[in-house]
Amino acid sequence: MSMHRLSGCPSCAEPLEEGDRFCGLCGYALTPSPAAASTDHPTVPIPPAPSAPPAPAAPAPPAAVAARAQAAPAGGYGIPSPAGSQSSPGAGEPAPGWGSVAAAAPTLVGDPADWATAPAQHQPEPEPDPRPSPAEPSYPGAPRENPYGTGTPPEGASSWGAADPAGRGAPDPADGPETRHDRPGGDAGASPDGTPWGAENPYGNAYDSAPQAGAAPGAAPGGKTCVACRAGHVDTDGYCEHCGHAQPRERDHVEEELGSVAAVSDRGLRHHRNEDSFAVSATALPDGSAATVAIVCDGVSSASRPDEASAAAAGAANEALLEALPRGAHPQEAMHEAILAAAAAVDALAPEVPGAQNAPACTLVGAVVSGGLLTIGWVGDSRAYWVPDDRAALPRRLTEDDSWAAQMVAAGLMGEAEAYADVRAHAITGWLGADAYDLEPHTAIFKPDHPGVVVVCTDGLWNYAESAREMAQVLPADAAVRPLHSAQVLVGHALDGGGHDNITVAVVPFATQPEREPGAAAGAGPAAPPEPEVEARPQV
Repeated sequence: MSMHRLSGCPSCAEPLEEGDRFCGLCGYALTPSPAAASTDHPTVPIPPAPSAPPAPAAPAPPAAVAARAQAAPAGGYGIPSPAGSQSSPGAGEPAPGWGSVAAAAPTLVGDPADWATAPAQHQPEPEPDPRPSPAEPSYPGAPRENPYGTGTPPEGASSWGAADPAGRGAPDPADGPETRHDRPGGDAGASPDGTPWGAENPYGNAYDSAPQAGAAPGAAPGGKTCVACRAGHVDTDGYCEHCGHAQPRERDHVEEELGSVAAVSDRGLRHHRNEDSFAVSATALPDGSAATVAIVCDGVSSASRPDEASAAAAGAANEALLEALPRGAHPQEAMHEAILAAAAAVDALAPEVPGAQNAPACTLVGAVVSGGLLTIGWVGDSRAYWVPDDRAALPRRLTEDDSWAAQMVAAGLMGEAEAYADVRAHAITGWLGADAYDLEPHTAIFKPDHPGVVVVCTDGLWNYAESAREMAQVLPADAAVRPLHSAQVLVGHALDGGGHDNITVAVVPFATQPEREPGAAAGAGPAAPPEPEVEARPQV
């Protein structure tokens, strides 16, 4: 069929544009009367054309479009024809394109007079191919202006032209799975996966179920699970195979409690690894009394493999004390030998090259509580503090640093505050290692007359509580009965202060023993200072 259009207004001869319904000058109605709407003529794709005299006739529509023309109502796709019009059983067929489902076209673009028409009964009809694409728009009914041009249809419109506001044509079975934009809340139907809308999903929520295909499998049985994604397996290099997150090392934070002694070591906030190490243990003396041991070592960061050096030293010293004390060795002598054993263990880590520089190195401080005596030994700048349970008594530092600052103070060249404020303050003058100078282990023995707590720590802690009074203020009052908690508090204090270094601390409670009965074996060894409030001096 052909379709004629006017080139000028019949009333005032004003030139008309394609698709005008009314004259822009006089308002003359150019559309056919409602009665003529029943004899609809299908439209065919109209390419954009410049304003020109009307073509005598439009090209005949394709066979597929002509076949649909016999069934299309006056209002276009999905709009039933008015009463008295000729329509085929396929009237009310949904419009082609991405909005082929009538319920998926919420925007109404059509003649308002057609919206109120009653829907007609219809049957599903196979959709003939090929279909017009959105790039080739068609305009049903009388000529009308396309307000959107010839590009992609606007969101909400089913296609270029009128939508289906009330026809609700049945979807074509050839269209495949139905696309639902109104679920839930629309009419009853099935979801794309075949589960009825509103019915219980027998498989539950996908987010609560097992990971989907392609997700990283969980850690293998017996392996470590990533602390970041909690799904990937941690490889032998310490990284997650799924997300690549570096895992905390085993030594980044270590805690241990043996009832009478507790220790905590933490990497801190600035270092990439923990180069400190500790060892705590308990054994029995020949007389049946208990002996408690705490060893703390700090690896020298400027040396090679400092973490291995500190671990080797702590382990060797602890083993030496556990071997010597049950045999009845004097605690001070046992401590001296333990430091020498620790030095030998660190020396063994050095490369087998004569004169090798930058050999592994560390510092060491240890405490032994046995038989009413407190024995301290150290090399380097790791420290031991005495904090009485009665906080009215004076706390004291029990060690003296092997450092540049301590030498300046001992020589009277600088005050303590000035020396430790210098950038060279922490340059140590004594350490354990193959390249160390003549090793001179420091040992001291005390016999306190009242109970208290011994704090054995590295400079990662005492940098934030340098004086004995500051250390006593940070240490909880119940440290004697809660040593692990107290060690955690001290480490937390250092972390709150900045955590610039590794932090390791051991808390060793000291309880005074009752006087021995006459005839009981007296403890061997030199007499210790009766009061721990006096500054400890090394005995070498």
